[in-house]
Amino acid sequence: MPSALPSGEPAPHDGSLPAAALAELGDGAVSLYLHVPFCATRCGYCDFNTYTAAELGSAPGSSRDAYLAAARAELALAARTLGPRRVDTVFFGGGTPTLLAASELVGLLDAAREQFVFSPGAEVTTECNPESVDEAYLEALVAGGFNRISFGMQSARPHVLRVLERRHTPGRVAQVVRWARAAGFGSVSLDLIYGTPGESAPDWRASLEAALACEPDHVSAYALIVEEGTRLAAQIRRGDVPAVIDDDQAEFYEIAEQTLSAAGLDWYELSNWSRPGHQCRHNLAYWRGAPWWGVGPGAHSHVAGVRWWNVKHPRSYAAALAQGRSPAAARELLDATDRRVERVLLESRLSDGLELEVLTGTEQNRVAGLVERGLVVSGKGRLALTVRGRLLADAVVRDLLA
Repeated sequence: MPSALPSGEPAPHDGSLPAAALAELGDGAVSLYLHVPFCATRCGYCDFNTYTAAELGSAPGSSRDAYLAAARAELALAARTLGPRRVDTVFFGGGTPTLLAASELVGLLDAAREQFVFSPGAEVTTECNPESVDEAYLEALVAGGFNRISFGMQSARPHVLRVLERRHTPGRVAQVVRWARAAGFGSVSLDLIYGTPGESAPDWRASLEAALACEPDHVSAYALIVEEGTRLAAQIRRGDVPAVIDDDQAEFYEIAEQTLSAAGLDWYELSNWSRPGHQCRHNLAYWRGAPWWGVGPGAHSHVAGVRWWNVKHPRSYAAALAQGRSPAAARELLDATDRRVERVLLESRLSDGLELEVLTGTEQNRVAGLVERGLVVSGKGRLALTVRGRLLADAVVRDLLA
């Protein structure tokens, strides 16, 4: 089941933001995230805020049409709240956005264009299950303004996909990448998961090699996290599948770094590698603390130190907007200390590293010890993680901020 929302203070029903946050935002650009909460099936490892048709049923507010109307209404709310605003990046995630018809996805993008001014060359991405699209679908997305696509490959090994409860027709990923290229997508990304119970180092190498054979512009490789409440967690607890082994995941990360970098994809964030010019600008906006508005059930937003999150269930989400209310469940106001700590946490994940001036004098004094331990490199006023430091990134941040 989807994980629980955090707690927070009540969010204004009109979606308004504090005057100080709007003043800090000024006339700067924002990013938009649109969460599509639908999936054909629920994978055993997933605790994202997604729902199958069987889980939603036929109650009012659960349909695709209700979601589409509500998402358009929230885009209008965002425009009223933020005022005339430029948009640099848009990202459709989920769930499986491509369970919507191509015309429906393009329609949501058009609705965003009606409310905001898109920057020249704005990055527009959708996630995609390889089994959910064909050539005509991909061509329609490009014609409608999408220029980046991220296919959920996860693994090339059938027994690993079975544990994850993912299903791909053999050769399907390579096929959809070819279709995406022919359709005109400027950037094509593949998502992989490593450390699945029963996955060996040769299995992981085979998945990386299969991904690289598709010649993607970008690869995301995420360590499997077993979330409580998922079927996979229950299977591990019962002993039906072996537990995830941290040492294996560390080895697999090093294999990914070696394999992807040798193929010309450079790491730019802990779990992301790209060819030059193909970094995901939308995700970089998150890691650099830029403002974004999240549209959809359970979507999170952040603008100038104000963070809020929407109600999770599609029915509750649609009902709030139908009544003219913000769908926000709660929010939190970050003070200067919170924002500085978050900046350290996020920017240290990037290959560009963190400006040392963000750290206090006491924290800067700890950098030399991290350098001696081979966890970071420091120079030109910045701190960046080594490969070993990337394996221990959370511990590095804790040591810095201790």
